[in-house]
Amino acid sequence: MAAPLPGRCGFFVEKKKRFCKMIVGRGKMFCGEHATMEEGSSRRITCPLDPKHTVSEDKLDKHLKKCNSREKPKPVYYVENINSGSADGDETLQQVSLSELSRAQLESLLDKLKSAVTGLQCDVEDRVLSHPALQEELDNPKNGDSALKHLKQQVDGKHQDVGVQFERLQVDIQHLDLMTVWMFAGKVPLLRHKKLPLVGVGKHLCGAATDLALRCLLETPGLREETEPPQKRLKTSEPAHDLEPAGPDSSPGPGPGLGPSPGPGPGLGPSPGSGPGAVLGLAVALCCHHRCEWHHYVGQQFFLQRGLGAAEFSAFCRMSSWATCGLRPPNEERPPQDPTNQRGHDEEHEPAEETDAVNGFLSADEREQVGRLCKRLIDGGRRHFLKTKGFDSKLSHYVSSQVTLENVLLSAVPSSPS
Repeated sequence: MAAPLPGRCGFFVEKKKRFCKMIVGRGKMFCGEHATMEEGSSRRITCPLDPKHTVSEDKLDKHLKKCNSREKPKPVYYVENINSGSADGDETLQQVSLSELSRAQLESLLDKLKSAVTGLQCDVEDRVLSHPALQEELDNPKNGDSALKHLKQQVDGKHQDVGVQFERLQVDIQHLDLMTVWMFAGKVPLLRHKKLPLVGVGKHLCGAATDLALRCLLETPGLREETEPPQKRLKTSEPAHDLEPAGPDSSPGPGPGLGPSPGPGPGLGPSPGSGPGAVLGLAVALCCHHRCEWHHYVGQQFFLQRGLGAAEFSAFCRMSSWATCGLRPPNEERPPQDPTNQRGHDEEHEPAEETDAVNGFLSADEREQVGRLCKRLIDGGRRHFLKTKGFDSKLSHYVSSQVTLENVLLSAVPSSPS
């Protein structure tokens, strides 16, 4: 058995067949989660706010005051489940493991899959682009191989251009009301006073998060009511102070203590008929189709038109993980994780059912192909949703599969007038 990495926890995680990668304190052998292994350590108990982590019993009171799971005041743009979809979901659908299905049931699912993908874009075009800002980092000799792989999957968020403004909204996409963000955009004057067009960008929105984001951007009332041509795009080098400032007659932002209102009103937001700019497009790096949920899925109508429902959707979601794990023959161990990566991409996006009993029924190559078809079918429903909203969409490979197997980008722009 290999020794733990220097400065990392000495606890061996049996399930993952490796040592814990958490950093330890000076002079310690174990991280906080495994501190009970240390002699003389205080008893650790499950946090009452979140059972996923533990805390020293004698420090519980202090921990509860700063625990990230403690209840916090809701921001004005928080509207519970606004992007969740129909209330008629799959709550009562019994989840069945693929390993519990008979061969006849699996063959029936495969027949339905092949029939449903007929006519869909299953061959994704390669469109690997590069930006000069990224290329500078890729050419930097200080970055090792693991850093280069990481950089190729990232979007540079450290913009230094004068006039570029960012505002971080700490809220689950499921509960984000973009219209309220605009109505109370005191910290984002460009969004309110210039009515700039909107573009949605998402990096590896895991599973159902992609559907939540699409609904957030395209089903928020008021966001798609813009009829005038979009204003000229601002260059990133254009200083913010060159923009037209709000005049004395401009509507003031909400005062302290004001919450969201049911609609625009005097002094509380935009005037009737006004709103943020039109949605000009979106680009989402897709990820983890096995974590999608029928309840949130924007392509339900697409599935129903093909004689498919929640049960088939659930099965196809599970089978979609074969696209990224089907390359390994049965019982083959995972490759060792990069020691410089504390969490690792595989840990964040680990397939839900990689050990389903399909050995002898499908080969590794066949499982991979089925997994890809499942992904394309699920994405087909998303493209159908975009079409109903007036958008043309396409799928493309934005990076090599050597960098990540989750390398498909969903992009969309408004449809051209016929």
